[in-house]
Amino acid sequence: MKEIVTLQVGGFANFVGSHFWNFQDELLGLAADPHADQAFRNQHINMDVLYRTGETQRGNVSYTPRLVSVDFQGSLGSMSSRGTLYSESSPAESDVLTWTGNVSTYASEPRKKNLFLQRLYEEEQENGVHDGDGFSHREIDDKDVIESLENGVEYWTDFSKVHYHPQSLYELSGLWMDAQKFDNYGIGRDVFSGGLKGEEIGERLRFFVEECDHVQGFQFIVDDSGGFSALAADFLENIADEYTNTPVLLYSVRGPGSHVNPRSRKQTVSRDLHDAVSFSKLSSFCKLIVPIGLPFLSTSKAATYLNIKDEKPYHCSAVYAATLHAISLPFRMEQFGPTAASRDISGSMDVNELVQMLAAQARENIVAIMDVAMPAPSLTGTQANQTLLGSLQPLTPDISEDVEDFQAVESITAHGTFSSGLSRASVAEVNDMVEEAYKQATSRPMFCHLSMAQCPLPIPLPFPSIFGNLVGHQGELLGSPITGFSSRGSFDVHSIPMAARLRSSSAVLPYLENRLGKLRRYGVERGAPGAQLLRSWGFGQDEVEDMGEMLSKKMAALKPDSLVSSDSD
Repeated sequence: MKEIVTLQVGGFANFVGSHFWNFQDELLGLAADPHADQAFRNQHINMDVLYRTGETQRGNVSYTPRLVSVDFQGSLGSMSSRGTLYSESSPAESDVLTWTGNVSTYASEPRKKNLFLQRLYEEEQENGVHDGDGFSHREIDDKDVIESLENGVEYWTDFSKVHYHPQSLYELSGLWMDAQKFDNYGIGRDVFSGGLKGEEIGERLRFFVEECDHVQGFQFIVDDSGGFSALAADFLENIADEYTNTPVLLYSVRGPGSHVNPRSRKQTVSRDLHDAVSFSKLSSFCKLIVPIGLPFLSTSKAATYLNIKDEKPYHCSAVYAATLHAISLPFRMEQFGPTAASRDISGSMDVNELVQMLAAQARENIVAIMDVAMPAPSLTGTQANQTLLGSLQPLTPDISEDVEDFQAVESITAHGTFSSGLSRASVAEVNDMVEEAYKQATSRPMFCHLSMAQCPLPIPLPFPSIFGNLVGHQGELLGSPITGFSSRGSFDVHSIPMAARLRSSSAVLPYLENRLGKLRRYGVERGAPGAQLLRSWGFGQDEVEDMGEMLSKKMAALKPDSLVSSDSD
């Protein structure tokens, strides 16, 4: 088996991760439910790729994500840093007295669980998962839970339905959430190396890696809008040194709060330099980087059938997590030969195969664009312009549309799509549709890999109410809106078909040009207003120029004329 170890660094990255693991937990439950849809009971997905089997101190078997999560101290809300399955060990009292004076103890009240977590706890009490005192048993209605989440999510743990291993959740000691503005690359430098933080985080990663048979890669999600990008860059450098041949698939995510317009010229310079430096450093330590996070997801084409509130990380992170789930499916698909089962699932590959495929024409350290169709239309959809390929819309900011790149390479995943009505499409039907669509297109990529599964995306209870009134019970797109509902959630929509795409294309050039331009304007040119700021962040002029040169090379590799010059050398 080829395992994947997941890393989540920063606040918004953990919001995305919380939704991602909720999807996996829901799939595990549906696979064991005899009353569930056949598509969920025959998933042909190997969850051991992402999960590990262990044993609690009470001797109970545990099944937890192979995950290292890093965030501020105090970011876990009502959850213990040891998770929920393993009892908190209290330090033994010492008989040695070293102080004879008065002792004062200050303790803060534990944060109360919201309605969702209360009900989750009570259900586990009934199933014998926990022992000890808890909340008095009472019926908590689904609608009350949903309303509580919509109006009260503050931490990513507020909507997490997953049990975590004690090695998974790491809080940065001394960095409290509201202690300072952790909003630029300079503030985050030296955090990883300060004290024993880097060593402690590395040990947690090593715990999960060493028990694997063969690690196929790291799935790294980082909130790169602030100081966590610097911590992640140091962490990535350590990973590159210790696990040389293990590819890193890096998703750099940004929440809605990171796109607020700066109030002063100084803040503008700081944010623009952060964007350039963060991308340059992060992309240098991974095989594939995928920038994710639109300034206004709610008004984008990707949210055509969604009602997103941009100011809520709980909303936006759900869309990004659903897309990451689709993209990661090929890494854990079971492989079949020419059997009947192959009509349900096809296109498995590992992380390294994805990286090598997208790195066609020697495009190394790839910057990929992520697209999504949520929900995906049926193959014979009657709504205007609703083809599977045509419905894919970018979640990567600052990219060009309708670019002809004959060297482009794509990896598409479709799962749970309908052929017509509520009939699930087979592998052959999806393949034929994609091939026909590219035959009719004005331009097509040099290569396209298609992965397909009949299992749709399940919508767990804590998923936000973001579906519009044209989305049906199984995620089908309706011909007319449902009256009386503007936003629908897990109470109304139980699953949805999904399509997602990663593509290596010159359409990402504006994103790179934007960052290179900011670096030169504010940090490299004579009299650059941000030169002193960069020095305060610990960057000398030579290092800044090297970052600019690296960005220039990435751009050159994506331009058609660069292929001509490389062939003539």
